[in-house]
Amino acid sequence: MNLTRRRSLRSAAAALLLAAVAGCSSTDGRPSAAVPGPDSATATLCRKLDDRLPQRVAGMERNDPEPESALTAGWGSPAIILRCGVPRPGAMNDPDAEGVEADGVGWLMEQPGDGSFRFTTTLRRAYVEVALPAEHVPEGLAPLSDLAPSITEAVPEGIAD
Repeated sequence: MNLTRRRSLRSAAAALLLAAVAGCSSTDGRPSAAVPGPDSATATLCRKLDDRLPQRVAGMERNDPEPESALTAGWGSPAIILRCGVPRPGAMNDPDAEGVEADGVGWLMEQPGDGSFRFTTTLRRAYVEVALPAEHVPEGLAPLSDLAPSITEAVPEGIAD
């Protein structure tokens, strides 16, 4: 196999992995999302959060991703995906990183470059990530505001390990 073909295969494999992590549709129409692997204390907070999450976010019904997990949730199609217990984003080390506040919950805001946004909670004992597809960007911070009461109740303020 020549070098160009190997690079093409690696690029294709990387693209497939990225699509699975970002939250694409599975064969049955449900979105998919990579399930985080936090420590047991963080997983306990995430299960508590899952019990408190709303049925509707930004006017869209809950549509949880595959594989089923208390660490992930979704709403709408294309889905807004929440993942609890994600690792601390490297961008939190950047003093110029952009942040927003929605109903008392602070968020690191990142733009992957495809028109979507990714938000990760700050100053909470577990990192909660919300991926907002480009189609839902006009709703602005509405999804974060809808999620704020659940996060405030389930994930105490503090610094995640």
